[in-house]
Amino acid sequence: MNGPGTPAIRLARPADADALPEIEKAAGALFASLPGYENIADHPPLTAQRYVSLIAKRHCLVAADGERIAGFIACEPFRRELHIREMSVHPSFQRQGLGERLVRATIIDARNEGFDALTLTTFRDVPWNAPFYARLGFVTVEDSGNHARLHGLLEEEDVTAPAGDRRVAMIRFLD
Repeated sequence: MNGPGTPAIRLARPADADALPEIEKAAGALFASLPGYENIADHPPLTAQRYVSLIAKRHCLVAADGERIAGFIACEPFRRELHIREMSVHPSFQRQGLGERLVRATIIDARNEGFDALTLTTFRDVPWNAPFYARLGFVTVEDSGNHARLHGLLEEEDVTAPAGDRRVAMIRFLD
């Protein structure tokens, strides 16, 4: 149940797409304060058109505070896995459990839709990245060569934003 001022989680709508790049950019600005990650803050967000495409697949959720989007999780199906392409919470709504609520709602969605697992790529040592997902039951795919799709994503990401061994693939199996 949502209390007063608590953003409600709902399925994303195409009209939401215009707000998502701004939220992603605002959340990404936090990387500027982490030594060695400053360049990540300058990485361009996904476009509104790309978000429209992801929303059309019906596995994207937003946290809405009235008409304002406070955060979102954008996912894409790959066979029996649902891949978290991006999750961002606007800085003014961070540290309130909203990211966890978005991930837990996505777990429910994925189970209801018959997916076997959730996957993602993220930064290994950033507190609100891999350690956050580990607390929610995700495990690191230590040998990404055993998971061709995730291995390919890590290689693709390293070309567009070199991160070396700081990037990691994670998976959460849905029992």
